[in-house]
Amino acid sequence: MRILIVEDDPLLGRGTQAGLEQGGFAADWVRDGVAADASLSATSYQAIVLDLGLPRLGGLELLARLRARGDRTPVLILTARDALEDRVKGLDAGADDYLVKPFRLEELAARLRALVRRAHGAASAVLSVGGVALDSGAHTVTWRGRAVELPAREFEVLRELMLNAGRVLSREHLQERVYRWGEEVESNAIDVHIHHLRRKLAPELIRTIRGVGYLMARDTG
Repeated sequence: MRILIVEDDPLLGRGTQAGLEQGGFAADWVRDGVAADASLSATSYQAIVLDLGLPRLGGLELLARLRARGDRTPVLILTARDALEDRVKGLDAGADDYLVKPFRLEELAARLRALVRRAHGAASAVLSVGGVALDSGAHTVTWRGRAVELPAREFEVLRELMLNAGRVLSREHLQERVYRWGEEVESNAIDVHIHHLRRKLAPELIRTIRGVGYLMARDTG
């Protein structure tokens, strides 16, 4: 799950990035609103963690720009401003959730997972497609009731395919969702992940659409 953290405090920014990555997220971090605006124009994220008191371009102004250009990426405001008026302003500006500092990383991660699920129309923490069940919170996968151990990258590829069941996803899309900035990625990395998923789950689970990408059908199973 690819997340953008927009936080000017270096200690908090690095700590949040490291904590989310330990929880299986691919997290990029920028320290001001202008850099965030450029990143959001160039990269597709599944959610944004946004501080309000940012240099160069404030958090509410950045959020307004985002919504004005039709970007509906879920935004969680993370700030020390805990007054009711500040919360109302943030939510009215287009934010999807609000978390006041100091916070627990476990709660932040859970809120982000919930935001991404809701953005895809999935209310439950457990995604089910055919005989596959994936629990994002517990980080578990079962295939027809049998537990299947998946490393982080394969888990993320499977989750993205399940969230978008019925849609063809390109290799580039999957790679962007799974890997963050600066990571060295082999050109066939996604193909390898798909191969392993088919071997561990079922060969027919994920279809290759030649020249386009991969598809997990809604009626798989």
